[in-house]
Amino acid sequence: MRVLVVEDSPDLGPYLKQGLQEQGFAVDLVGDATRGFEYASSAPYDLLILDRMLPGGDGLELLKRLRTKGSLAPAIFLTAKSAVNDRVEGLDAGADDYLVKPFSFAELLARIRVVLRRGSEPLPPVLRVADLSLDPAGRTVERAGERIELSSKQFALLHYLMRHAGQVVSRTMIQEHVWDYEFDGLTNVVDVHINRLRNRVDKGFDRPLIHTLRGVGYVLREE
Repeated sequence: MRVLVVEDSPDLGPYLKQGLQEQGFAVDLVGDATRGFEYASSAPYDLLILDRMLPGGDGLELLKRLRTKGSLAPAIFLTAKSAVNDRVEGLDAGADDYLVKPFSFAELLARIRVVLRRGSEPLPPVLRVADLSLDPAGRTVERAGERIELSSKQFALLHYLMRHAGQVVSRTMIQEHVWDYEFDGLTNVVDVHINRLRNRVDKGFDRPLIHTLRGVGYVLREE
């Protein structure tokens, strides 16, 4: 999943980016409202994490502009403001949750899981395709009862494929949701990661689940 963090703190911003990347998220980090609007308007983010007090504008106004523009991405506000009316303003602006600083990273992850489960297309706690299962909360993958160890990027890639099981996804779609803006779209990184994932998920099993449609993309399904 791809996340946009709009946070101007030179300590908190990079900390959040690193922590979320370690959890398998593709993360873009910007430090002001103007760039936040530009990024959120140009890419399909699965989640927005916004500071309330930002250079170039208030996070509240940023979210209002994005909602007016049609963005439906879930949003969590991070703020030092703890008054009830401040939280109400944030929720009324279209936020899905409100986290008061200081907070623990574990709490943020828990809030993220709750917010993502509230999406317009709720997903089951554990994703299953044939004998393959993926638990997003526990970050575990099993096939035929056998545990499969994946890197953070491999887990994010498989999670995306399983969320769209039976649907053909192009390389561009994968890039937009699994990698951030630093990704070089001209490389064959997607193909390399797909091949590595195949070696983990399909190797040694009679029925392959990850299939290539030449010139189109990939699909995860049981034939």
